[in-house]
Amino acid sequence: MPTAPRILINAVKRYCAEHGIALDIRADGWLLVLGHPAGRHLIFGYDVGLNSAVAHRVASDKAATAELLTLSGVHAVPHTFVIAPALSGRAEPSWPALFELLDVHPQGLVVKPNEGTSGRFVTRVARREQLLDAVTSLFAASLSVAISPLLDIQDEVRVVLLDGVPLLAYRKERARVIGDGTQSLQALALAGVAPEGRGRMLARLRTEFSAAELAAVVPADEGRLLDWRHNLEAGAKPVLLESGPAHEVCVMLARAAATAIGIRFASVDVVAVNGGWQVLEINSGMMMEALGSFHPDLVYKVYSAALDKVFAKP
Repeated sequence: MPTAPRILINAVKRYCAEHGIALDIRADGWLLVLGHPAGRHLIFGYDVGLNSAVAHRVASDKAATAELLTLSGVHAVPHTFVIAPALSGRAEPSWPALFELLDVHPQGLVVKPNEGTSGRFVTRVARREQLLDAVTSLFAASLSVAISPLLDIQDEVRVVLLDGVPLLAYRKERARVIGDGTQSLQALALAGVAPEGRGRMLARLRTEFSAAELAAVVPADEGRLLDWRHNLEAGAKPVLLESGPAHEVCVMLARAAATAIGIRFASVDVVAVNGGWQVLEINSGMMMEALGSFHPDLVYKVYSAALDKVFAKP
């Protein structure tokens, strides 16, 4: 099993202690059994048990989510579904149809696991051989792949909703460095990283930049983004989104998306592209490990509100 959801476990421990609820932790933290006079409640992984099975499955499927949102009139980033040959009965995917996507989107495509999270195994492709390699590699570990257009995303906001009420909204601010005219991009990127984390940072940089780009000196006062993705696990930082026009439109879109798939407790990622906003994806399992290192009290507030609903606390 992957690393257990420690932030969630700690939040549940605290909630149970404060409310006199028995807690039994099983399966190395992936199964939590809560005992209460109202009855036993189960939490599995990051699923606290508020969403229906269908809503959870739709949200976990990027292509299905995009289809349903579009059908419901919610502006969303399109995702093309590609099933693994092992399940389709075909020897290989329909490469001509996939290559046609590159013709339609010459700026490039994003290839990702259809049911993946946290930006893992997400790849940019601009040529046919890259697309072929990315899809083939993903099928070694995934049963299906989602392909979306590569967009120039100016901003990405995550809205956490519980029964239509926004509990939290924050921007994902990508990691960047500012040049001083003397240090290389690699030196600047590693300067603020603890020694134990430099190996991981260097590996990440080598997937983003060529050796020449990493060795080049960044001119004074010039900024460089260190990752094209907005994921917190890829080095982005959460910046709380205050009230204002952006907050209003993001919450409005998130509510519409949640309503469209009938989900109660979810985080909705909304992106700004060419001055407009659209839904990127919906997350049913509330994974907040990275956010917890910045705002642990807010994370507990979110989980506590969800557990209040579980135990019907007004």
